[in-house]
Order: sequence, then C-alpha cells, then structure tokens
Amino acid sequence: MRAWLALWLLLAGPAFGQALPVFSMDGHDAVAHGLERGYPVPGSAPQARSQPFMVGGYSHFEGLLPSRRVPRPVVASGLGRAARELSLSYGHRGQQQTVETYLERHPATGLLVIRDGVILLERYRYGRRDTHRFTSQSMAKTVTAMLVGIAVADGKIRSIDDPAGDYVREFAGTELGRTPVRALLNMASGLAFTETYDGTDDAARMSRELWRPNGAGTAAAVAQFSQREAEPGTRWLYAGRDTAALGLVLQRATGKSLAELLAVGIWGKIGAEADAAWVMDASGQEAAHCCLSAVLRDWGRLGLLLARDGAWNGRQIIPRGWVLEATTAAPGSFLAPGTASRFYGYGFQTWILPGARRQFALLGIHGQTMLVDPQAKLVLVHTAVRVRPTGDPTAGELLSLWRALVAQEG
Repeated sequence: MRAWLALWLLLAGPAFGQALPVFSMDGHDAVAHGLERGYPVPGSAPQARSQPFMVGGYSHFEGLLPSRRVPRPVVASGLGRAARELSLSYGHRGQQQTVETYLERHPATGLLVIRDGVILLERYRYGRRDTHRFTSQSMAKTVTAMLVGIAVADGKIRSIDDPAGDYVREFAGTELGRTPVRALLNMASGLAFTETYDGTDDAARMSRELWRPNGAGTAAAVAQFSQREAEPGTRWLYAGRDTAALGLVLQRATGKSLAELLAVGIWGKIGAEADAAWVMDASGQEAAHCCLSAVLRDWGRLGLLLARDGAWNGRQIIPRGWVLEATTAAPGSFLAPGTASRFYGYGFQTWILPGARRQFALLGIHGQTMLVDPQAKLVLVHTAVRVRPTGDPTAGELLSLWRALVAQEG
C-alpha cells in the first residue's frame, strides 16, 4: 500500500495541483553522483565527501559516525498544504529561470518552501524520500546558539558576558577560557583559526583530534587553538572552534547532552514528526558545530520557529529577545553585512542578509541552506550535494530564487 501511494504521489503530484511531495530519481549530474549504483551509502564519513557517495552519505550521516538520538514527540504538529504547488519565476544573470530549471542545474537533494505553517512546495531529488534525514553540516551552529539562549533564560548560564572558562574548567588559564561566551556566539573570539576545507587547516586538525580514538577529549581538542590575535568582540572570524567551545559551555552549565537539550527544549515543543540524530565525537560529546540530521519537514518546522521569533502556537519556546539579537547585526558594526563577510553579516551563530528587511540564514558546506523571512513567516530549506564545500560560483542563484520568492509570497 505504501509503495503504491509513493508511486501515486510521484506521478500525480504536479498534475493534481496540490503542493504534495514530489519525488525524482534524477538530479543534476546524477550519474556522477551515483545514480547507476542507486546512490550508495559510503562505508565511512570521509568517503561521504566523494561525489559518488555524497547523496547516500548526506542522507545517512548519522550511520557513519556515532550519533545521539533526538526523539520525536508522541504527536507531530500539523503542516498545511497549499491548494496548488508554488509557481515561481526569477531572474538570474539576465535570464529567467523557474524552480524546475533550478533543480535541473543544481545538486539539490531536497527543496521545501513553507509560509506560516503551509507548505507551498516540497521536492526530493536523487531518489531521496521524505523519510530521509538530511545532515545539516554547519546549520547546526544556529541550533546550538538557540540552545544557549534557552539555557540563559533558565538561569543555567548566568550571563553571556561570563568567560567560557567559568563553565569549562579545562579552559582555565587559556585565552579561550578568558573569552566571553558572547564573543564565541558572534564568532568574534579574537583567536587564530583557519577554516578553508583543504584538509590541512585548523578545522581539519580539530576534527581529527575530536574523532581520534582514545584522544584527549573534546575540551583538549578545542583548547589547543587558543592563540590570541585580537581582543574578544572586535573582529569577526568564522571558526568552528568557537561553536565547539559553546557546546562544552552548554553541556557543563546544564549537565545535559545537546541532544537532550534539543529534544526537551525545542524538538518536542514544535511537534517534530521524526527523530533527529546528532553526531558525537569520540568522547561522546555532540559536535555542536555540525552534523545534526533531520527530515526536511522538521527542518522546516525549526525554520518556522525562528520565523516566529521563537514562538510556537502562542508559546514562547526561545526568548523573543534572544532570537532578535541572534538574527540582527547593528549597521556599521564589524558584524554587519558586507563587513563580517563580503555579503552576509553575522549574529549569534547565524548569517544575516543585507537590506532593511530582517532576513537571515543557516548555512552549511556543500549547499545546506535555510533562509528565513520573519515578516512573511516564510522559510526555504535547501539540502544539497555540491561538490565544492564553499565558493561554488553557481551557488548564488539560490539567493536570486529567494528574493523572487519573498517578492511574490511576502
């Protein structure tokens, strides 16, 4: 029966008109991505970076490394569906494009658009289903920041102006330990770190130490990168080390794992429909800077929570003031769009889009993206298998699609 229903959705979805899930075995450069082998699941996490294994790896990532389950609640929250699937055209580099042409030319495994709890579009490519959990890569950083906000509201973290060493004793006597939690949230620790994804950078060195069997532990792996280059809170530098340190602050302050904090503080309250999974390092600490896996619609629910400034069904789950501060950068500051990076600004582990209208993004390497417009309660979730970790010259087209979407639906 389920197989028949899946086939019916595949064949009848667009023709029926309603915004039902649409599935396809095809995808951009599908043969190179492993189509003829059924998009195989790799045997190890490093192998998942190889193009023929990316599709299978990024939708089964929790099976490649030890992971901690984030259980779904007994009852899932409902999401509505538009009477007709979203129709959208947009201009990019002098040519008109559509959602269909975007999916033909970009390696998206999933694409979801929700407006205030109503699904406008839900697409799956490369044989992926709505039961697959897609890994976040660095989108998990924003989740970590929201858990910090809840811990502050609960009094577990006294102040984000406290130094990290007040919570993580192994940081005592280091520059990392003297760095305020606020600076870690803003990626403004002032500590040296390289994250270029070439396999030889500090990010790779930290990862190797985090997952090394019988290693010195998470705190030691993180604290080794503690050379000061600037005063805290004065210079922005993207560093997964800062988020990993935040994960330790959270765990020590609350006495609970990040997966448990997510399950109790957010996942159960938004009515997630499926379990999530958060990858752990060799010591059993969740990788706060990456690797949370969830089904596409639950990523959408998380986006809706942020679009509603931390509220769900009239209940404030994340303090509103925290979400506003996390997703805003003061004009003219070193965190402002165009200053923190050439395009984006930065809040609390969250990317800020330029412009007068507040919009923000969760971003992960290889194309993982969530775009949020709070004014329209509009969310776009994009999971992908871009071969290049960052710097793909074609990746900016998603922002062209987003701008047209906001103009039409916002």
